[in-house]
Amino acid sequence: MEINAREARSRISSLLDRAQKGEEIIIIRRGQRVARLVPAYETQKRLPDLSSFRGTIRMKGGALSETVVQARDEER
Repeated sequence: MEINAREARSRISSLLDRAQKGEEIIIIRRGQRVARLVPAYETQKRLPDLSSFRGTIRMKGGALSETVVQARDEER
């Protein structure tokens, strides 16, 4: 959505509500885009914690580093 600066000042509360719901609002002054109103969570997106998932993984055989060392020794 694009809105001029004067109208944005009078409707700031409703614009903040819309941005919180995920909408991007562009503020225009004198015919030029000057600002973007976006949800705050965009800058704080993080990958989920996978430590509990990693704990459920079971491996067969030895550790990868041991397997690599063993393969190198066999090649020599």
